[in-house]
Amino acid sequence: MTSTSIPQLLVAAGSSGSGKTTFTLGLLRALKRRGLAVQSFKCGPDYIDPKFHQLSSGRPSINLDLFMMSPEHVRAVYARHTQEADAVVLEGVMGLYDGYVRMHGSSAEVAKTVGIPTVLLVDARSSAYSVGALLYGFKHFRQDTEVVGVVFNRVASENHYRFLREAAEDAGVIPLGYIPKTKLLEVPSRHLGLSLRELQELDALPEDVAALIEKHVDVDRLLEACMRPRPALPTEEAVPTSAPGRKIAVARDEAFNFIYEENIRALAAQGEVSFFSPLKDEALPECDLLYLPGGYPEFYLSELAATERSRSSIAAYAAAGGRVLAECGGMMYLCRTIRDEEGKAYPMCGVLDQEATMEGMRLRLGYRKLRLGGREYRGHEFHYSSIVPQEVGEETVGEQLTARDEVAPTLLYRRGNVLAGYTHLYFAEQDPFALFS
Repeated sequence: MTSTSIPQLLVAAGSSGSGKTTFTLGLLRALKRRGLAVQSFKCGPDYIDPKFHQLSSGRPSINLDLFMMSPEHVRAVYARHTQEADAVVLEGVMGLYDGYVRMHGSSAEVAKTVGIPTVLLVDARSSAYSVGALLYGFKHFRQDTEVVGVVFNRVASENHYRFLREAAEDAGVIPLGYIPKTKLLEVPSRHLGLSLRELQELDALPEDVAALIEKHVDVDRLLEACMRPRPALPTEEAVPTSAPGRKIAVARDEAFNFIYEENIRALAAQGEVSFFSPLKDEALPECDLLYLPGGYPEFYLSELAATERSRSSIAAYAAAGGRVLAECGGMMYLCRTIRDEEGKAYPMCGVLDQEATMEGMRLRLGYRKLRLGGREYRGHEFHYSSIVPQEVGEETVGEQLTARDEVAPTLLYRRGNVLAGYTHLYFAEQDPFALFS
């Protein structure tokens, strides 16, 4: 390896459920074991896989998303975070070419934008030489997608791998090895992912996968096939300058932790950022903007109900006209109560005259365009809770659309200078204070 070239690759698959996350975790740990500083990224808006990545690599993982981020911003973020890395691993989302409209926003488009090759992970259960047609199709479907190699997952035996290897060679894709079929390597099912306290219990998973990768995958060949020039650091992105004396408070703890690292960077460009924990009953710091991100308030309802100091300080700040941006779990925390799955109500901040509930949980998700005050903001919605319909409540403002410009039923509540809704916004390219103008 040289300082000007480092291994850089996208781990992609033909569909969800192929084992991308499991393999990525093992590869990150295997590279870390070799003494490499490995930087990971995640395609798409997902908050959970980056937490797994960090557990495996010891470094924060960064989202790259071409719906929420401009191509220029994606390239700048990628370059900035790879300057000190010895290797880079980007985990894809869904299938390689699956985007919000055709392949727009897909893993393939992200890889093309940052100029890195793709290693496919193929679930080889109940298949043999026919995977050659699959590999040939993925390699040649788009001429601007560079598929260099393949790792097969859930392989029954060395004899099984022989058929798969021959198919890959005939398709013109480098066979890099395989992961044997085992029940030890399944990422546990999760409700919006695992809580932070459960993450630490999973450290054995990347260790086990790394051991299998070292045994059955030609890691040296993989790294060599994916060697590419380190991206040049671009001219610094245009980030609004900080207003003197401006203070920003961000809730961050086990209950509130769905935070894009780049959003914090944008907030830091606007003022002095401080963090506090509502779960630990810490009072809201003095601030000009309070950011309540999403997370897992439903896992900590008793604890949050007991946080009178946090709840009263937030309520007083909002009542005095303080700016509040609350997303998903943060919005739920601002409600009068949150009901658990059995319908038991727990008192929250009471800033919003609404009730959130986990009863009758149903998944609602999708990209969102938020149009407010003549500006457009982009984000993502993913939640199982809902707001109990009220005859009288807060004003609803703005308009939210899907990625295909269809009207989304998602609401943005406004009370004074409080903005609260289910959409997780990505505002790293914008001035978040403009939301309140």
